[in-house]
Amino acid sequence: MEEKISRLADILRESHNIVFFGGAGVSTESGIPDFRSVDGLYNMKYQYPPERIISHSFFVQNTPEFYRFYKDKMLCLDAKPNAAHLALARLEEMGKLQAVVTQNIDGLHQAAGSKRVYELHGSVLRNYCTHCGEFFDAEYIKASEEVPVCSRCGHLIKPDVVLYEEGLDDQVVSGAIAAIRRAEVLIIGGTSLVVYPAAGMINYFRGKHLVLINKGATSADGQADLLIQDSIGKVLGQAVEMLG
Repeated sequence: MEEKISRLADILRESHNIVFFGGAGVSTESGIPDFRSVDGLYNMKYQYPPERIISHSFFVQNTPEFYRFYKDKMLCLDAKPNAAHLALARLEEMGKLQAVVTQNIDGLHQAAGSKRVYELHGSVLRNYCTHCGEFFDAEYIKASEEVPVCSRCGHLIKPDVVLYEEGLDDQVVSGAIAAIRRAEVLIIGGTSLVVYPAAGMINYFRGKHLVLINKGATSADGQADLLIQDSIGKVLGQAVEMLG
């Protein structure tokens, strides 16, 4: 393992056009649950599977239950950036990392200091009135009783997150694809690459090194120049530390 991390450090040292593509495994190390997982607690607390609850149709048809799940499982406002977030922010500061493409919605990359972040699935930190467009922060949503409504016009507020049945933002997708296409090094971390269309974006990579860091197997393992099956925070943290 130490040899692989040292090899990653060498790749980072040689490149100034790195893009990171990350998924839920980056955030779970900050204590944020992977809300797609179904366990005994979910089965006791919720009558529906997570994929159904966080769909557009469910949001419209059963808004109180949507927000009960959303506040409980998706609004983790006490979470802090972990070693992976901090390492990526450091790489950007060093002029090596050109972009972060994330499937996560928690804003932890920006909290760590990353500036160029493509949030494919939106962010819990942005919320808008469905009628007048007034902006509300995540604290307003968390503090609201049951269903949050606009303080200006009284209409329903919707989080700026991409629900199932909704399309990704074209501008965000275009920016992410362009960054991946230009990258010399693409690091994929904390994702099993099963959520599409986001996972398909790695097919645009034409660069020199494809690095894959994930605890479990993924569909892209065979394509990787460097495959590290370990904690994303540990691996990135140690590799960036080796750069000095």
